[in-house]
Amino acid sequence: MLNRRILRVKAFKVLYAYAENQDLSLKEALSGLDASCEATRDLYLYMMAVVPALTAEAARRIEAARGKFNPTEEDLHPNLKFVRNGISALLEQDPDFTRLLEKKKISWANNDALLSALWETLKTRDYFLKYMKEETSSLQEDARLWQRIFQEEFEDNEALQAILEDSSIFWADELPYVLGTCIRSLEEMGRTGRWNLPPLYQSEILAAQGKSVDSDRDFVRKLVTAAYGRYGEYSKLVAESVSKWDQDRLYTTDIVLIVLGLTEAETFPEIPVKVSINEYVEISKYYSTPKSRGFVNGLLDRLIKEKGLL
Repeated sequence: MLNRRILRVKAFKVLYAYAENQDLSLKEALSGLDASCEATRDLYLYMMAVVPALTAEAARRIEAARGKFNPTEEDLHPNLKFVRNGISALLEQDPDFTRLLEKKKISWANNDALLSALWETLKTRDYFLKYMKEETSSLQEDARLWQRIFQEEFEDNEALQAILEDSSIFWADELPYVLGTCIRSLEEMGRTGRWNLPPLYQSEILAAQGKSVDSDRDFVRKLVTAAYGRYGEYSKLVAESVSKWDQDRLYTTDIVLIVLGLTEAETFPEIPVKVSINEYVEISKYYSTPKSRGFVNGLLDRLIKEKGLL
């Protein structure tokens, strides 16, 4: 599930916390790192749980319409295709899925306002109306509908973002990545008729396929551990590499990214240096200033060359 890009982001956040508070011990940092990794899969479970939750919301709305004082013909004879979708049924009947939700106390029960708004929005979408008009029904078709819902309705949903920020400090900016994982799970469910919990690290997926790969968990923990040990030396090197005037304008985010890049180049010589540099430049686009991309790229490249790591 977690690839090296997102693991580098998590390493960046841990080291940034240390840069801001150097009383944070390595043990605490590694514990926080593990919690952050597990929280990403919890967010995946939370988003997958919206499938039965939204389906139940639609069923409740249909029943409420039937009970109106003067129900219309449509109220009395509703189209039940969506509320009978096979993807929701698979998840509701999967003991591993329901057990995990219960164990982790993951539920949409307190977010009925968002579910109601989602249902109202969904009923107006052309792709949903087309799905409802099709007389045939299949698990693959249901899976395609849910994939489209995950693609269209969640990433820019401000109400959902507010819920995620309130629910976990780790969830705020991981929704786009998790949605991609959900979409792949939905595609697999449509194809195989079953749900499987994704392994936490992408290396576990590749190892299960018989491929010889290094552990992603070991990679990120080793990276953070080495960066902790090198932070004082490398942050000083960064400061000394710019003019005194520029020293006052250094951003902690940029220092942390360059320290991580130097650490990775030294600790993992098997990873091409250009790959490492590009990874931290990409991260700078989202977590630092507009000028950081060029600064991180140029200084990290120069320092790696000066240390003979290229």
